Amino acid sequence: MGVAIRAAGEADRDLVVRLLDVAFQEDPVSCWVFPGAEYRRLTHHRLMAAFADATFADGRVDLAEDGAACALWLPVPAGGGHEREPAGVDEAVLVREAVDPDNPRVEQIARLTARIHPAGRAHEYLWMIGVDPARQGEGLGTALIESALDRCDREGLPAYLEASSARSRGLYERLGFAVTGPVLDLPEDGPRMWPMWREPAPRG
Repeated sequence: MGVAIRAAGEADRDLVVRLLDVAFQEDPVSCWVFPGAEYRRLTHHRLMAAFADATFADGRVDLAEDGAACALWLPVPAGGGHEREPAGVDEAVLVREAVDPDNPRVEQIARLTARIHPAGRAHEYLWMIGVDPARQGEGLGTALIESALDRCDREGLPAYLEASSARSRGLYERLGFAVTGPVLDLPEDGPRMWPMWREPAPRG
């Protein structure tokens, strides 16, 4: 049976935030940004809310119709990273102040991922994809990504993401992504992140 997917709207905002929060509680990068299970439980959802709000404003949120999985995509113009900041505004600082003011890792992860983000070609950026832990292994994440990659192929756009685990890297490789550029090893014994790129499939 296929997975029904639709574009999420503002009315789905709380559902998307809750889904991302539960899906990423044990993610290696989330664990690095918010060390300690209780601290993460109390704070992590604020970062997921910031990501969701930014995507609703500037990108697209794909949502499985039953609410069990979602994917956040941002369009990136040629010649620039995904951060489009007005003059004098430091988005990384604003996010840290809104999410967890005393946690420098919130700002640090934004700066480090922006540094490795490819520039020079317009592309779609898979910022996050989350699946309800109770529904993992059912192919929901793959269905969400394939749906978006079909759009990329129709529009002739590459796609980019950062894999946050060896397991997810393997999934993305099976979907046509390849590691591009140097990997990112987060400081203070943090996890590894793999920047990955996919060229659009030839039409016809």
